Amino acid sequence: MRVFAWWLAIAWCVAACSPAAAPAPTSPPAASASFNPARVERVRADLPTGYEFTPLPARAEPVALWGLGPQWTADPPACAALGGTAAGAAVHGWSASGPGGIVYAVVADGPAAHDSATVDACGSWGLTAGGTSGVVTVVDPPVVAGAPTLGLSADVTTTVEGGTETHSHAETFVAYLGDHVAHVTVVTDPGSSAQALGPGFAADLLGKTVAAVRG
Repeated sequence: MRVFAWWLAIAWCVAACSPAAAPAPTSPPAASASFNPARVERVRADLPTGYEFTPLPARAEPVALWGLGPQWTADPPACAALGGTAAGAAVHGWSASGPGGIVYAVVADGPAAHDSATVDACGSWGLTAGGTSGVVTVVDPPVVAGAPTLGLSADVTTTVEGGTETHSHAETFVAYLGDHVAHVTVVTDPGSSAQALGPGFAADLLGKTVAAVRG
C-alpha cells in the first residue's frame, strides 16, 4: 500500500510540474479575410444620375484632389500629414463629374495612422503650390464603426497668368482601416449655379465605401 502511495505521489508531482499547454492561436477576424478594396466600385450606384465616371488621377491623395501640384507645402509643416494621407500608395477607386461637382472615392493600400495630436494642432492651416493656395479646416467626421476618421474642408484659390482667379471648395472624409485608408472627396465650384449634392453627401459616401470594402 505504501509503494502504491509513493508512486501516486510521483505521478502527481510530474503532472503538477509540467508546463501548461500553450493556447491555440486565434483565427484572424472574419472582416479582415473579407476585406476587398476593389469593392469600392459598388458605391458608384450611390451617385445621382448625370455623372460621368473616369479613372482616378495618378496622384490620389486628398491634397492632389484639391488641385495642388506635387511640390506643395503646408503651414505649419506638420499639417502636411493630413493632406497627404497615403501619398504614393497603390489605390483603388474612381472619380465622377456631374452637375454637383467632382466626386472621388479612394481606397489606398498601406497603413496610415490617425494622429490625434496632429489633428488637434491643425484645426486650421494653410497650403501652397505655385499659384495655388488654400486654407484647410478640420471638421467633424462621420462615425465609422471600428475605424478612426478625419474630416477636412478646403477652400482653394488658383491665380493664373493675367491675375484671373478660380475658386474651389472641397470636403474630404477619411477612414483609417488598419492596412488601408479610405477617403472620399467632393470638389465644388462655389460660384456655380448648378444644384450641389446634398449636405453630408461626402460623409455618407465614406460610410458606404467602408461598408462595401469590408464586405
